[in-house]
Amino acid sequence: QVQLVESGGGLVQAGGSLRLSCAASQRTFRLYGMGWFRQVPGKEREFVAAILWSGGVIYYADSVKGRFTISRDNAKNTVYLQMNTLKPEDTAVYYCAAGPNLGTVATEYVYWGQGTQVTVSS
Repeated sequence: QVQLVESGGGLVQAGGSLRLSCAASQRTFRLYGMGWFRQVPGKEREFVAAILWSGGVIYYADSVKGRFTISRDNAKNTVYLQMNTLKPEDTAVYYCAAGPNLGTVATEYVYWGQGTQVTVSS
């Protein structure tokens, strides 16, 4: 069983930055892709960014391209999401996910963190 623990959320003004971290309890060869999703009440979980543990392939949602950067530190089993130029519409609970495939759909991921709240004030 893989556990994912997110941290780094909080309250920030529009235009500000936050860095989210996702620490995995272990790395196995079954873990192929790591993704970040976000969700607001009443809406479906939305893809934000994804990266391979081995690197080289990265996906971003159009809404965050040029503002967010996903990266990983394999030695620490940790994936990061650097969020710059934040907007009020980025407000959501952000979830880290891991699974055997690298994709943009939530159902492609097997393991999920508990989520961390990001609130961007205008």
